[in-house]
Amino acid sequence: MSIPSDRKYAKTHEWIKADGDVMIVGITGPAQEQLGDLVFVGDVKVGSKLAAGATAGVVESVKAASDIYAPVAGEVVGFNEALNDAPESINANPYGTWIFKIKANNPADVDGLLDAAGYQAVADAS
Repeated sequence: MSIPSDRKYAKTHEWIKADGDVMIVGITGPAQEQLGDLVFVGDVKVGSKLAAGATAGVVESVKAASDIYAPVAGEVVGFNEALNDAPESINANPYGTWIFKIKANNPADVDGLLDAAGYQAVADAS
């Protein structure tokens, strides 16, 4: 699976993409492949203010559970409610399925994250 170049990546396997003044966040293809079939995505609290790297929610598969981290500091302003009924949509389309939206305290912080090539190197090493 190729890594899209239209967004940035955290070493913790989240992707982030600007959508106006809000950032949309999901997990990467390599992350969902390692987890396997997802059965739950949630514990995202809309309205919570998070530091970069803070736990924003959780994804659970038949094999494991893993925290989802905020790639940038900001306020969680949305959760993809469709994941309540269809968490497996992330397995089918990890780069087209967002988990939460965050209004970044400083949108320029995204520039400090990895580009597609940088993330590919991290994914290959893990």
